[in-house]
Amino acid sequence: MRNTRKNVERLQRQYPVGTRIILKNMKGETQMPPGLTGEVAFVDDMGSVHVNWSNGSSLALIPEEDEFEIIREQQMEWNME
Repeated sequence: MRNTRKNVERLQRQYPVGTRIILKNMKGETQMPPGLTGEVAFVDDMGSVHVNWSNGSSLALIPEEDEFEIIREQQMEWNME
């Protein structure tokens, strides 16, 4: 899928800076286990979602290839219990 300016703007609205993310699968990256959490740093002009991960990595997510979701308030509260 080609990321047009419109698609990139949609991703920037969907994943604003500071959005908490939980990884389900990152294609080809064995050091990035499912369940890893992070915070969105920015979405670049190619539509990659750059994340500061809890393991110290700053690898970007590619929405068309990687599986992840936004951590909602309820999920964060549940994970803290």
